[in-house]
Amino acid sequence: MGRVMYKRILVALEHSSYDNAIIEHVNKLAKFCGASLVLMHVADGWAARNVMQLNLRESEEMRMDREYIERIGALFAANGLQAEAVLAAGDPSKEIAAAAAREGCDLIAMSTHGHRFIKDMIYGSVANEVRHLSRVPVLLVRGERGATPTGPTS
Repeated sequence: MGRVMYKRILVALEHSSYDNAIIEHVNKLAKFCGASLVLMHVADGWAARNVMQLNLRESEEMRMDREYIERIGALFAANGLQAEAVLAAGDPSKEIAAAAAREGCDLIAMSTHGHRFIKDMIYGSVANEVRHLSRVPVLLVRGERGATPTGPTS
């Protein structure tokens, strides 16, 4: 049985310390596979959800999110990986699944908060929704609450 090789990985980032775990994991996986990366954050504040319908300018939150994913992309590039940054707005689950299809990704990678099953049933889970909506496999890595996201290390 041959090993699974990914060519293009969508990395869903939430702009929090939980991103550290998925960034480190994907850094190693992408190097091993020679995969390119699509770094994505879905802004879901009021302005982000209504920017298109109301012809709003990018909010301060969205500007900071864009800078964040571009900075993480530059760190991946400095590590020798090809990375693009995509900022979307709206429902995270739907936007991530749609972007994976649109960008030709063969894996979605994201961190989880490690909630318990009952909490996920009550509050829902972006990871569960993405798995339901996407035909692309989803890699979940448990994130840890902690320091500011740092980016990939060699």
